[in-house]
Amino acid sequence: MVVRIIGDVVGSRGVEDRLGLHQRLSRVLAEANDRWDADLRITVGDEYQGTVASLGAAVAVTLAVRVALLPDHDVRHGLGRGPATVLDHDRAIEDGPGWWAARAAIEAVADLEASAVTRTARTAYRSVGSDDPAGDPAGDPAAPAVEAALLARDELVGRLDARSLSVLRGLLGGRSQRELAEEAGVSASAVSQRVRRDGIGVVVTMSRWMELLP
Repeated sequence: MVVRIIGDVVGSRGVEDRLGLHQRLSRVLAEANDRWDADLRITVGDEYQGTVASLGAAVAVTLAVRVALLPDHDVRHGLGRGPATVLDHDRAIEDGPGWWAARAAIEAVADLEASAVTRTARTAYRSVGSDDPAGDPAGDPAAPAVEAALLARDELVGRLDARSLSVLRGLLGGRSQRELAEEAGVSASAVSQRVRRDGIGVVVTMSRWMELLP
């Protein structure tokens, strides 16, 4: 069953160049759509939504979008798995438990952000059946493990500075540490040390494993 994604830009109302943000977000979503065969689209203001074929793809997409926009802008995502009904084929308007689950997930992220101990949370997952519109994560036995992994991933990514984010983007895009070092004009050892010190290697490894989720 496909996974629905709802995302929004954190603190976008305070961004002066809103047109620039809109254009950059449009480019990032288009790149994610091409890579993961998704249909993410901006719906209104700073919010966007779409569907992907699997939970693994959804987890990968949300990481790619976030890392592409950081450190200038941050985003939060709600992932929802469940049935949906097409209300308007021409305008791609849908409704149903899958979307309600995604909405419940992004609201859960906001609740986590409000707590000091989980303020770095940016992604949550809810899976429901057609008879469970409340967004109970128990709808998927794997949900607690996915939630824990997302929370850990968000914490690690949230700690990265601009240079480490650049390294992470490169590695997620299939570049090698040596290629990144040559491009930045530093030694391969310096990049390797950064990958270990900042937990970048852990994020990349988590991403590879989680992308296998059905």
